[in-house]
Amino acid sequence: MTTPPNRMKAKHQRLVLVAIALVALVCAGLLAAWALRNQASYFYVPEQIAADPPEAGRAVRLGGMVEEGSIRTLPDGVTTAFVVGDGKARVSVRFAGILPDLFVEGSGVVAEGRLDADGTFVADNLLAKHDENYVPRELQEMTEHQKREVVAETEQGA
Repeated sequence: MTTPPNRMKAKHQRLVLVAIALVALVCAGLLAAWALRNQASYFYVPEQIAADPPEAGRAVRLGGMVEEGSIRTLPDGVTTAFVVGDGKARVSVRFAGILPDLFVEGSGVVAEGRLDADGTFVADNLLAKHDENYVPRELQEMTEHQKREVVAETEQGA
């Protein structure tokens, strides 16, 4: 009994395996990119939304300052409407839910949601930001030396 001749040399077999592995990696990358394309949430400021708005319904984050005198509660009692601006453009925002404690006029906010067909940003989540001069209540009554010790302890523990 004779064995069939080996048509591919070992070098060619390894080359085929490497090519198959590369194709599999590219396919996995494309599948991951396709699966995550709707999960990505891009960050916009009002000026960017005014210049090049994202498509309606696409999940985005909007960051800016809550304009003075713009916060109002709608008749349903749950929905809050306000305007986020960056000094160059303004975007109307609607949010139904409990407002964060730090959410006030003139403060920074990041709203996660989507742009409605009429151009209103419908927020699903609000993140209120404090300014850079914020000092936690616990640190306000401490001396400078105590503050440095607390900060040093916090950094060592991190």
